[in-house]
Amino acid sequence: MSKRVFFGCATKGAWILMVAMMLQSCGFVKDKFGGKNSKGGKGGKKGAKQEIGVRNGEVIATGRKDYKQDTPFGMVLIPSGSFMMGQADEDVAATQVNFNRRVTITSFYMDDTEVTNHEYRQFVASLMTDSLSVLGEEEIISKYHPDTTVWKKDFTYHNGDPMLEYYYSHPAFDTYPVVGVSWKAARYFSEWRSNLYNDYRAKEGKYRSPKFRLPTEAEWEWAARGGRASAKYPWGNPYVANGKGCFLANFKPQRGNYDADGYPYTAPANAYNANDYGLYNMAGNVAEWTLDAYADNATIVNWDMNPMNDNPDEPRKIVRGGSWKDVAYFLETGTRGWEYEDNKRSFIGFRCVVENLAGRAATTRGRKR
Repeated sequence: MSKRVFFGCATKGAWILMVAMMLQSCGFVKDKFGGKNSKGGKGGKKGAKQEIGVRNGEVIATGRKDYKQDTPFGMVLIPSGSFMMGQADEDVAATQVNFNRRVTITSFYMDDTEVTNHEYRQFVASLMTDSLSVLGEEEIISKYHPDTTVWKKDFTYHNGDPMLEYYYSHPAFDTYPVVGVSWKAARYFSEWRSNLYNDYRAKEGKYRSPKFRLPTEAEWEWAARGGRASAKYPWGNPYVANGKGCFLANFKPQRGNYDADGYPYTAPANAYNANDYGLYNMAGNVAEWTLDAYADNATIVNWDMNPMNDNPDEPRKIVRGGSWKDVAYFLETGTRGWEYEDNKRSFIGFRCVVENLAGRAATTRGRKR
């Protein structure tokens, strides 16, 4: 073989190797579970059930192809990603508790609105029906029923009687966010919701779903930004009103003109425009409980992959998003706040999330198709 022919063969081989590497770059290498034997091996019977994992003395178990995670009602899928978490603008209060750092969040499902009065009433009604003999009426009312007196207690010299009497019980406020619920009650609601959902799925012969829970602080901020890097507000930068002068959230605009945004108190849970992930009122309306305990140094101590400050000994829990009674600073995606886990407020509500297991198993970001 001549030198030229040998060189040509080597060059051709190199090109083949390079093309193969390019096809595999940013993707996933096909393993034995994706090959021709993925349905039980070469000698497997046609139409054999995927659940069979052992045949003829050999382990032939492969992936169960019939699984697909369902999107729970009222939720939207939040993609995985990495972002600069922290203060998105000037730290006006000079708190120095939310320095910027990069974190990565895996995909999850999130309620597109805050939990409403009528949704929460299903929970209370269920407790009164199914758990009365176990918990007792006094415990249900004191711990899990919304405290309607917050409309009077939270504000000095305030005529909150109409809100106290009608906000939670009257049909006029069915689709408004529930308030007067503690962090502990919000977590118990999430547990009840999980059991309700999975009991139904079990009866239908479906796989169990991951549980409902409160979002972590990092998940909440990632979702609030709606894919907008370093966004000051869920809709972007830098104003709280659009070009027509219409306010984009329910808060305390100007110098206390509560009615200027269209609602003197809370607004319907789906009021105003959703952000780019399809989430409503991630700024304003009601502040929202998150799963995290508060810590001044959370930026330093929390890991940068799905961070969460899980400290049961810390009674202060993070609330995010600002509310109908707050100035614009508290509406910013990077502003942190806290409240005691047992406290109930007329300006704090919550929404739930569910893990996206497929999002923890794989991501298509960066893949070449």
